[in-house]
Amino acid sequence: MLNTNLKFTYEDYVHMPEGKRYEIVEGEIYMVPVPTTTHQRISRKLEEMLSRFVEERKLGEVFDAPIDVVFSETDIVQPDIIFISNENKNIIKEENIKGAPDLIIEILSPSGAQRDKIIKKKLYARNGVKEYWLAEPQKKTIEALVLEKRGYETFKVFSDKEVLTSRLIKGLQIPVENIF
Repeated sequence: MLNTNLKFTYEDYVHMPEGKRYEIVEGEIYMVPVPTTTHQRISRKLEEMLSRFVEERKLGEVFDAPIDVVFSETDIVQPDIIFISNENKNIIKEENIKGAPDLIIEILSPSGAQRDKIIKKKLYARNGVKEYWLAEPQKKTIEALVLEKRGYETFKVFSDKEVLTSRLIKGLQIPVENIF
C-alpha cells in the first residue's frame, strides 16, 4: 500500500501509468505484483476447467485477470478469475465488470496473501460475492468460502487428494491435483 491520506477513485485508477497493475480498496491504492509462473500455471488450469464446465452447460461467463471489477468509485480490483452467472450478466460491461461476480478466485502469493485473506475477503463479502475461493500453491489447497448472513464461512478446504466442488455451481467437480 502506498502511504497516503488521499482517497483514490475510479477516475484516478483509469489514469494510472500503463504497465503496472493496481487495485483500490476503500480508496487505498495497492500495486499488484507481477504473477509468478506457478501462479500463472494454476490460474490457467483452473480457468480452463471452470470455463469448460460453465460453457458446456451455458451457466454464464468466466473471465481471468486482468479485468477490472468495479464495486464502487473507491473499490476496484482485478481478481485472478471470476464467474458471472446468466442471472447476473447485466454487470458485464464492455470496459469492466460493474458489480459483484457470483464467484471470485484468488491465487495466493506471499506478497498478496494477507490482502486477499483479510482486506479483499471483507470487500467481497460486503459487496455480495456469493462464493470466494483461495488457492494456496504452497499447501496445494483451495479454501472455498460461501457468503452467509454474517460474512464468509468455510464450505471446505480441498486438498490435492480431493475433488473441488462448489455450492454455487452445481455439478462442478475438479480434481485438485489437476490444478497444482
